[in-house]
Formats: sequence, C-alpha cells, structure tokens
Amino acid sequence: MSDFWILLTGSLVAACCGIVGVFLVLRKMAMIGDAISHSVMPGIVIAFLISGSRDSLLMMFAALVFGVLTTFLIGMFQRSGIQSDASIGVVFTALFAIGVILVSLFARQVHLDQDAILYGEIAFVHWNVWEIGGVSMGPKAVWLLGITLAVIIAVIGAFYKQFKLCSFDPALAAAIGIPVAFFHYLLMGLVSMATVSSFESVGAILVVGLLIIPASTAYLLTDRLSIMILISVAVGVASTFLGYGVSVLLDASIAGCMVCAAGLLFVLAFLFSPSHGLVVRKLRQRSLASSVNA
Repeated sequence: MSDFWILLTGSLVAACCGIVGVFLVLRKMAMIGDAISHSVMPGIVIAFLISGSRDSLLMMFAALVFGVLTTFLIGMFQRSGIQSDASIGVVFTALFAIGVILVSLFARQVHLDQDAILYGEIAFVHWNVWEIGGVSMGPKAVWLLGITLAVIIAVIGAFYKQFKLCSFDPALAAAIGIPVAFFHYLLMGLVSMATVSSFESVGAILVVGLLIIPASTAYLLTDRLSIMILISVAVGVASTFLGYGVSVLLDASIAGCMVCAAGLLFVLAFLFSPSHGLVVRKLRQRSLASSVNA
C-alpha cells in the first residue's frame, strides 16, 4: 500500500508543478521557481513558531506571502537597473539564509531541517495520515497536494486566456486592459503553493526540477499551450513511475531518481523531438544537402 501512496503523491506533485511550470518556461522565468522554492523558508519557520505545527494553513499562507514578496523584490531590483540573474541571486539567498538562521535559533528541536525542507521524505508520506473520529482518511500530503492541484486547475481554467496572453504578449495584454501585474503575482502565488505543498514529499530543491524539466520537455514537443500543459503533466507523472522503479532497484533516493528520470525524458525530447530535436535536425540537413547535390 505504501507504493500506491508514494506514486500518488509523486504524481500529484508532478501535476501541480507541471501546470505552473509551463507558464514559468514560457515567460522565461525558470529561475524564479528556484528562488521561490528557497525563499519561502522564512515564512514556513515563522508560521511554525506562531502555530507550533507543521500542518497549519498558516504555514501555507506564510509561504504564499514570502513567494509573492520574493517576486516583488526581484522585480524592484530589476527596475532599479540590477541584472535579472543578480536580482534573483541576491533575493533568494538572503531570504533563505534568514530562514536557516531562524531554524538554528528557534526550531532546532523540530524536524524542520534540510531533510524536511530540501530533500523531502516521500518514502514516509503514508505514515503521516489525517484522521477524523479515529478513521484514517489517508496521508495528509495527498490531501494537501490534491487541494493545491484543484486550486491551480480552477485558477488557470478560469483565467486561461489571460494567462496565455500575458505569457506570449504582455504588451498586447496590457494594451487591451488585462492587469498584467495582477496575473503575474497570481501565477507566483500558485508557484508558491505548489512549492510549499511539495516540501514533505520531494523537497524544495527537487521541486525545482519538476517545475522546469517536464515543462521544458513539453516545450520541445509542441507549440500549443493546452497540449504543452498536458504533455508537461504526463512527463512529470511518467517520471514519477520511472524514478520510483529505478529507486527500488538501486535502493537510492526516490525523489532524486524521479527528477533524474525527468531529465532523461528531456534528453530524449532534445534529441528526437519532431520539430526541435538535434538528431532530427541533423537528418533534415543531410537530406537537404543530398537533394541539393543530386
């Protein structure tokens, strides 16, 4: 039964990250996902210190606040003339360092360390269950990720056209009256939700891989946004199953193997994509050269 919960949790993480990851890739904001995944740590620690629990909704809200704050600070520094990569580096390292200091000062006795925040504990997800009246309702991580996925689908579905236009042509979106800044911060809020919901399963570092790699793979395989989202989710779920199988064979990190599997699928797409594949392009060039010489 533990295998089922591990695969379900990994699939939910892949779906949450795969959907929002597509928009990050299209908006050339891949490293923003990395920044958010680290800089929400102070919010998590502060929420824990206030509530005394790692399962509180306050923790999710605090992570959202710090995720949006990260985006705001990065944008402010960029508008001040600081380069984009430097702005990202300054903000997320400073906020992450603040989180580390808070943990070392106030939460040493709690399992809120690098294993919980960075690497995740997907192998133990089935032990932390939600009970109502003594009846087990299943792992808390599954419920949290399921709710997060429902919110992401509802928001993206309700404002699909706005997100699409803001991603491809923000100038046109602003010209026709779409509040581009609002949808930008709304997307960052969804990224923050996906990130903090995944801490208990794949951790902050590995969630970056699931945010970016499946979406980048889908980007190589199609030019249609709706299909790109579906492929991104499918690649993420496939990576979950492949990675778990490999981790069992090798007795290695489950989350690490999942991201490595996603990386392998990306390499295959990079080589053999019908439109962007390196091998396909070489074959076309050879065929074209042969036809010209003939």
